[in-house]
Amino acid sequence: MVAKRGAAAEVKIAVTVEPGFHVNSHTPAESYLIPLRVKWIPGVVQAGETTFPKPSLEKYEFSPKPLSVFTGNFSVVTKIQVPASAPVGPAVLSGKLSYQACSNKECFPPKTVDLSVPVQIQ
Repeated sequence: MVAKRGAAAEVKIAVTVEPGFHVNSHTPAESYLIPLRVKWIPGVVQAGETTFPKPSLEKYEFSPKPLSVFTGNFSVVTKIQVPASAPVGPAVLSGKLSYQACSNKECFPPKTVDLSVPVQIQ
């Protein structure tokens, strides 16, 4: 992505949840459920607010009440700010995406994947 010094921009992280699976939303229905989270590492490019899509409330056999989940394809959007003093040239916005995938019958161990967004600062 290209971003200008002293300007704001948005980073979109495309997420795909395979058919038959779901991940808990960023606002899970139960306190013991592991939410979808994005955490950015401070660097030249500064990450701000992250916005998630509206979750679905879905009922599964293993839960007495509907759960707040994401399924299919969706995007998570983070606002970024490039300081006016940032050097012109390539930079990287680094972070981590944490989630717990579940099927209709079981949940799998939580995972964290590295995020790396190349940014060309102008």
